[in-house]
Amino acid sequence: MKKVLLTMIAASALLSCKEETKEEAVVLKYPETKKVDTTDTYFGTEVKDPYRWLEDDKSAETAAWVKAENEVTFGYLEKIPFRKDMKERLEKLWNYEKISAPAQEGNYTYYYKNNGLQNQSVLYRKDMSGKEELFLDPNTFSADGTTSLSSVEFSKDGSLVAYSISEAGSDWNKIIIMDAVSKKKLETELVDVKFSGIAWIGNEGFYYSSYDKPKGSQLSAKTDQHKLYFHKLGTAQKDDKVIFGLNEKRRYVGANVTEDDKYLVISASNSTSGNELYFKDLSVPNSKITNIVNNFDSDSYIIDNKGTKLYIVTNLNAPNQKVVTVDAADPKPANWKDFIAETENVLSVSTGSGFIFANYMKDAVSQVKQYDYDGKMVREIKLPGIGTAGGFGGKKEDKELYYSFTNYTTPGTIYSFEPKGGVSAVYEKPKVDFNSADYESKQVFYNSKDGTKVPMIITYKKGIKLDGKNPTILYAYGGFNVSLTPAFSITNAVWMEQGGVYAVPNLRGGGEYGKKWHDDGTQMKKQNVFDDFIAAAEYLIAQKYTSTDYLAIRGGSNGGLLVGATMTQRPDLMKVALPAVGVMDMLRYHTFTAGAGWAYDYGTANDSKEMFEYLKKYSPVHNVKEGTSYPATLVTTGDHDDRVVPAHSFKFAAELQAKQKGNNPVLIRIETNAGHGAGKPVSKTIEEAADILSFTLYNMGIRELKK
Repeated sequence: MKKVLLTMIAASALLSCKEETKEEAVVLKYPETKKVDTTDTYFGTEVKDPYRWLEDDKSAETAAWVKAENEVTFGYLEKIPFRKDMKERLEKLWNYEKISAPAQEGNYTYYYKNNGLQNQSVLYRKDMSGKEELFLDPNTFSADGTTSLSSVEFSKDGSLVAYSISEAGSDWNKIIIMDAVSKKKLETELVDVKFSGIAWIGNEGFYYSSYDKPKGSQLSAKTDQHKLYFHKLGTAQKDDKVIFGLNEKRRYVGANVTEDDKYLVISASNSTSGNELYFKDLSVPNSKITNIVNNFDSDSYIIDNKGTKLYIVTNLNAPNQKVVTVDAADPKPANWKDFIAETENVLSVSTGSGFIFANYMKDAVSQVKQYDYDGKMVREIKLPGIGTAGGFGGKKEDKELYYSFTNYTTPGTIYSFEPKGGVSAVYEKPKVDFNSADYESKQVFYNSKDGTKVPMIITYKKGIKLDGKNPTILYAYGGFNVSLTPAFSITNAVWMEQGGVYAVPNLRGGGEYGKKWHDDGTQMKKQNVFDDFIAAAEYLIAQKYTSTDYLAIRGGSNGGLLVGATMTQRPDLMKVALPAVGVMDMLRYHTFTAGAGWAYDYGTANDSKEMFEYLKKYSPVHNVKEGTSYPATLVTTGDHDDRVVPAHSFKFAAELQAKQKGNNPVLIRIETNAGHGAGKPVSKTIEEAADILSFTLYNMGIRELKK
């Protein structure tokens, strides 16, 4: 067993007492992680992979290692004196009723409700008289609350419903079909469905997508050929017809049906950026699938139609996106006409009540404009404040729409919106035990290593002292065209109650400034993302918001890679590192599940010698150095994560534990019956948040919470 001596300071950093206290020595014994002589050769370069055996998620040895690591981790966490208090505060703040925006389906109005601490939100409905009844309760799907609703889709008349469920957080789903009126299950459930929507055509059936079940482990084996199927009600799944993807090998295939049931729209891609676009005229028997965009160089989607007139949102020759129109008779891009032109701000679009809503993102903050179907701007919608607005979607016949508004200090509030007059009203305001008026957000712009200006929003309690001693979490993502816009979080609220600062920079690789901003953080430019993050940390330290001893860096998935790369490149910069479900082995990520689809952002080690060398230079697993003092680290993952397989985190934790110098703990918290994050029960979410915040504060020298 490897022994690591940890010095745990007993004095609280929150107390003003100046008396000297004795240090308490605690010995952490990490599990013995065996090394196996495994070597790969890339372009003549040998790369050792001693922990390859941890990739086998079906192995008893791996299961034993997981159990042993969790015993060490939870043994450490249990000794944190305020861990229980942290959990209780999170539970108290979390315990408020949450109600979603309503949606009309047939003769019923449906909405989700959570009484506060229910593991999964419950789907209710009201009939025309206003009588409420429970429709679907995911909390009854499993004893521990780990089975969740992935999606619920009604047929056009609302008489039928198909809903998908995820078990233990897996991306593999089942689809159950019911009579929506009687709530009677109609036929045998569909199984082995993955990365799929549900697109009804009348009451005949629906389209869905999936992969062939892989050989080997369903949680880690490669899935590479996505197919679009049609399920006709009353028939067996084995008889479902492949509509697209049998002859065309694509990694991701999705479909939707236009509201008037006229067109089937198909998007096909091989990576997370760039898609082919197709449609099929369902009003013409035996019509062929027609191609609109025949390459992967841009992203284009049909958002609606008016007869044969198609409305398409695209970034083709428009990095910030625009809306175009074209007739379905000849829809090739050469015939597209601008409908809502590109601007300097990134555009996203929704439709409802016979209007089109253009949601612009200006420095990560929302601005919304309303258009009619002739391209005339009706109004700019006055939002409740500076933050993130989402929604404004619905059916053409809806008289009222709904949108949400939130920012880092404002809990998500739902507003009703009357599109004819443009009137907004509060529909549902949560009653959270948090005084937003005591907190503030400030947006700053700082320069990255190459001089690029990067925005960051810093949130904290009013009256903060810029003395370099504020516990700070620096959170970011930086990839896959994902935009981090202001949003309220109970976990962050509790953090700020403790005097914590929460800072979110909008790094390159994200979508905050369009396609160029995204592309500037991909493949051979990926280092820009890490440089942007490091510069954000240096800014916070230089401006005295915090200092190295009080800084934690946090991120999940691609953000987990961000944390892993940053802490291995600059271990001196932060006190705590919190990588969650991270992509840590950049030489092998594309060999697991649908990982090959991430190549647009990352490239792969098989592409070229240059690409291999670039990936190896920052791959977290391959850059842990013997005898280096790394920050106190809590790696988090789930044993059923089939998006970013847990082996990434396993191997990274093993490398850190073997090579760590000094007293900072290196722990891995492996949630059982949990996946990449979606559908995680509230109880598990609270427990994990309590552990992360407690670990962070404790390793900054804090020994009791503020009251």
